[in-house]
Amino acid sequence: MLTLHTSDWHLGRALHGFDLSAAQAVFVDHLVEVVRVEQVDLVVVGGDVHDRAIPPVAAMRLFDEALSRMRDAGARVVVISGNHDAPARLGDKAGLLDPRVRIRTEVAAVADPVTVEDSHGPVHVYAIPYLEPAAVAATLADAATSDGVTTDSATTDSAASDTASTDAATGTLAADTATGDAGVARTVPAGTAATHASIMRQAMRAVHAARARRGGRSIVCAHAWVHGGTGSDSERDISVGGLAAVPADLFTGITYTALGHLHKPQALRDGLRYSGSPLAYSFSEAADAKSSLLVELDATGLAGVEEIPVPLYRSLARLRGTLADLMTSAVYEAHTGDFVSVVLTDPVRPMDAMTTLQRRFPYTLTLSHEPVTGGAADGLNYRQRIRGRTDLAVAEAFLTHVRAEPDERERSLLRAALDDARLSEDAA
Repeated sequence: MLTLHTSDWHLGRALHGFDLSAAQAVFVDHLVEVVRVEQVDLVVVGGDVHDRAIPPVAAMRLFDEALSRMRDAGARVVVISGNHDAPARLGDKAGLLDPRVRIRTEVAAVADPVTVEDSHGPVHVYAIPYLEPAAVAATLADAATSDGVTTDSATTDSAASDTASTDAATGTLAADTATGDAGVARTVPAGTAATHASIMRQAMRAVHAARARRGGRSIVCAHAWVHGGTGSDSERDISVGGLAAVPADLFTGITYTALGHLHKPQALRDGLRYSGSPLAYSFSEAADAKSSLLVELDATGLAGVEEIPVPLYRSLARLRGTLADLMTSAVYEAHTGDFVSVVLTDPVRPMDAMTTLQRRFPYTLTLSHEPVTGGAADGLNYRQRIRGRTDLAVAEAFLTHVRAEPDERERSLLRAALDDARLSEDAA
């Protein structure tokens, strides 16, 4: 069986104000062509189909077109929702679709696979949409109970033994014993707030229990930040209480795990991979080689993974120097057609610098000024100082800068406020 793994399309997203709809349409054309030429049996889309909860009409139409064209090219399609998608909107017509196209946004269905047959037998696709801990704890616990999942059944699989039960009524963790990545037993205190790790453990307990009953080869399609993954500047912070990642060992035993959320294509280990986004959505991705993944399953399991490069719509470049140098030096000629981010180093900020730069670099999207004789004591600008830091870490640093380091009570208030803000945004 040939499976095409893709994710994080972010239809409707712009790059620093530049409309990327044409580039996204080119990607859809490419994806359909890969399905047709390679005779792909199954396409899995790992979430963040749209960039926001209420996407533009053009983005919704492009998504509908992509589903229809991939189906007509002969593939089954399974799509999950990501943290940028509104599950209710993305999945509102799921029951009316052609059975060859499945949109999975329901948390309660994580252990109910989409089954695809080939000459070697069934392949069970377990779809795990983005799991916001506070929003799904009760539903997931109820789903696990109704599926017959118990601590004993979960411990039959080494990956599923990393468990922590969730109180369905409160969304907090009940006292339980779990094993961490190093296999060391630890106790989860009663009343601990649900985290991404604890919620994914619940989901994977249900998946492993279903897998033990059904047998056969398995694919998990999940939207999460897994330990060992490298982020970029364009992913939304999903940390809860300062924590975002889930253990990679939870996916042990799965034939192939198709991950979404991180935009940099990367393999965490054999059979555990991020396809990455098809387009660069920040200048931190300028060097990334964007691709989709063609996954082959044979009778015994994973036979191979091939990277299928996505056609480059327009390169990204970061340029640094004085305005005069950037406008005259032949060194920069190769970047005149690129999306460009410019840092000017002139001692005094030049007048009308953006207008001047766009005469040579018409796709200049960002401009900042960092005079070589000035700047912060550490030599970094604000963007550089916060790169890679969570919203919580940035807020704590701000309080420390303007007043004093926050105490634990204040940190708890910050965590709660940020979590509430993200939930409100996702519900919009």
